[in-house]
Formats: sequence, C-alpha cells, structure tokens
Amino acid sequence: MTEQEIETIRQQTQAWLEKAVIGLNLCPFAKSVHVNQRLRYVVSSATTPEELLKELARELLFLKRADPDEIETTLVIHPLLLQDFLDFNDFLGAADALIEDLELDGELQFANFHPQYQFAGTAPDDITNYTNRSPYPTLHILRESSIERATETMADTDAIFETNIETMEKLGHAGWAALGLK
Repeated sequence: MTEQEIETIRQQTQAWLEKAVIGLNLCPFAKSVHVNQRLRYVVSSATTPEELLKELARELLFLKRADPDEIETTLVIHPLLLQDFLDFNDFLGAADALIEDLELDGELQFANFHPQYQFAGTAPDDITNYTNRSPYPTLHILRESSIERATETMADTDAIFETNIETMEKLGHAGWAALGLK
C-alpha cells in the first residue's frame, strides 16, 4: 500500500468514528478519547493471519507500555485481510489467545468491527448490525482499566446496546446511507 492509500483508509475510518460511533453516540466513551487525541490508528499491510498476529502482538505490547494519558486505545485496521466476516470471526479466537500468550488478559482486550458485521440471529441486512460495521475489518485494542473507569460513570451499561438498537432502527438504511460512509 502506498502512503496515500494508508492515509485514505485512516481518514475513512476516522470519518466512521466521528459520524457513526461518536455522531450517533454508539459508544458514549469514544468522544473524549477522540477529542483528546488519545486514539492511535494503525493501518496494517498484513496479508496473512500470521502477519496480522505479529502486528497485533507489537501493538498490544506498545499499548501496554504507552502512557494512557497519551495513547488510551488503538484501532488496528487491516484492509487487505479477513474481508469475509466468517473468516474474521474465526480469527478472533486467535487474537484473544494472543492476549493470553502475552499475559495481557485482564489488562487489554479486543472489540471488533467489520464491514459485514452480523450479530447472531439477525439477517445480514438488519440495520442493528451496523452498530459494529466499520469501513474495513478492525480490531480495537482497549485497556480494561479504561473500560472499568468508563462504566463506573454510567448507571446501566447494558442500556448502551439497547439504545444502539433503537438508534439504528430510527435511523434506518436511508439514514445510514446519508452519513456518506464507505
């Protein structure tokens, strides 16, 4: 990938974050991390699962060492790999095992996003799937301590999922398309 292609992918992902994740308030904790510029974007050039695991290991260790006041979280965007959602979903087990292998369980975890994201029991075109649909396959590395701090500020974190479903159902496919996201 050229530098321009990498920058375009980063910009499209940032637009998705700003318009969907923050703009629709799908994650009430994302805005402050974004506004305070503590979110790292990494566009992977990996073309095999093994290459991606190596890159994820580097990023997990990098985030562990990083000062949370400077880098709170990382989006690892991998546009050349795991385009099929089922393949992506299968890969998540290896990603989670990597956290255990690096002895980072309890410290870091992944949230996952994909252009074809589909919750179990939903149709592929169900609008509620769009809460986790990103322009490219993406693994979001989160600090568990940050999640704990964020959830302490909310009375009912389970309501986030329910509110997101309501938001997406009100928005509908036409509303999503109007966001102009890739």
